[in-house]
This record gives sequence, C-alpha cells and structure tokens, in this order.
Amino acid sequence: MIKQLAADRIYRGRLAPSPTGYLHLGHARTFWIAQQRAQEVGGTLVLRNEDLDRVRCKKEFVEAMIEDLHWFGFLWQEGPDCGGPFGPYNQSARFALYRAALEQLERGGFIYPCICSRKDILDALSAPHEGDDEPIYPGTCRSNRQSEIGNRKFSWRFRVPDGEAISFIDGHFGPQRFVAGKDFGDFVVWRHDDVPAYQFAVVVDDAAMQITEVVRGADLLKSAARQLLLYRALGLQPPVFYHCELMADERGVRIAKRHDPLSLRRLRERGETPEALRRGFVS
Repeated sequence: MIKQLAADRIYRGRLAPSPTGYLHLGHARTFWIAQQRAQEVGGTLVLRNEDLDRVRCKKEFVEAMIEDLHWFGFLWQEGPDCGGPFGPYNQSARFALYRAALEQLERGGFIYPCICSRKDILDALSAPHEGDDEPIYPGTCRSNRQSEIGNRKFSWRFRVPDGEAISFIDGHFGPQRFVAGKDFGDFVVWRHDDVPAYQFAVVVDDAAMQITEVVRGADLLKSAARQLLLYRALGLQPPVFYHCELMADERGVRIAKRHDPLSLRRLRERGETPEALRRGFVS
C-alpha cells in the first residue's frame, strides 16, 4: 500500500471545477460534501480553476462558475477571485510548476516520449476497449529516447510498475486496490499539444497547495491509483481521498455538462432555490 500521510495535517480541501461548460447539480452535490467536510473540522477550502483545456475552457464559463458557486452557498477562503498564499489559482498560470515537475520525472527515468496516437493504441490492442477510461497502453514506445524521435510530436508517458498493487483507503468507499499494468497502464502526463494532462497537473497543484483531502466523484477512483504513483515518483506527500457517488438523472444516466436543464444556471433561472436543491444531499 502507498501510504497516505495527511491525517496529522491541518485540513485543506478544494473545489476544482473546469470551465468547459456550466456547473451542474452533480458538481454541486460533490462540492457541497467537500465544503461540509472542510467546515466540520474548521479547515480551509480552496477554489482552483482548472482551465488547461485551451479549446473548451471559456472566460464566460469561469465567470459563470464563480457566480453560480456563490449563489449556491459556497464559501472558499482561497481562489482566483480572492487570492491566497498558494496562488495563482488558475491552472493556466501555473506552467512553471508543471514544467519543473516534468523535468524531475524525466531525470528520475519515470517517463518516456510516446509518438502513438489514440488510434495507434487501439489498433495495437488485442481486445476492444470499452468505457470512459483510457485504454491500457501496450508499451509500444517504452524504449524510446527523446533524442531518437527527431521533430515528431510526442507525449510524455509515465512508466507504471507492472504488477504492483496500488492500495489506499477511500473515505467513502473503503479499501481500494488496483494493479498497475492490469487495471491501468502507462499514462500520459504531458500531451503532444504541450499541455500537462489532468493526472499530472492535479498532483502538482494539490501538493503545492498543501491539500490534505481530495473530494471528488467516484469515476475518478482509478485515477487515485495513478496519482499516488506520481506522488511517490515526485517525492510528494499525498492527500487522502473521498470519492462521492455520482448523481444520475431521472433515466438513471449520469449527469454531465450536456445536461443543460440540470445546470445551476438553468435551475436558478427557473426559480429553484439553493436550499431546495440541497435538500437530500448526503455524503
């Protein structure tokens, strides 16, 4: 088990939305749990704007995000609108930190340049890939060196320790165990378009912002295993994790940003109140 050592630290939680659309009721429930857990222990809540997607992130969604969160009743002590000691709180302004961490992984031999496209990976797999999670990488570029690939575009991929069981205790779901190379494979930490990948950026940011507990949706349980490997490779202290049940619509379909009628903005326009919407929220 990769140890999580956050129990003796002053509580610091975070809300980390991505401004690629309007926040929906599922976001609100997960964030509300995060806020409650911070408030119960007198901790600090941080708002981080995860705006690394240059194509999908829009200024109007950032403005709406902050407005809708305030309307719903969220109170954070650090963030892009109020500052704080661990800023900047917009990921797009934190590239120097990401590049330094990437160089550390390269020096340690934890990453390698990968020239494969998603189609290349799917074509190389012996079985079809299903689901939202990324396919297990077949290791095509594991022996690559940057000096050998010339001017070709490439991603940086993290080399997982095949066969190692990554275990942790989730605050909601209990004991978790994922096997590297079986449940997930080598994963991208820096994309070919020169943007840090989600798994990598959140580890760097959560460590730098001294986050002690990460509260987020259950769809990211397996991501915790990947991220624990990154914490270890970077010599960083990991947080503990609390993954929440995902919210579904009346048809049982997981709520996503495409569910415009369930966005906080639309619910507000229809005259719904935060108090009524929060009724029934449970951790």
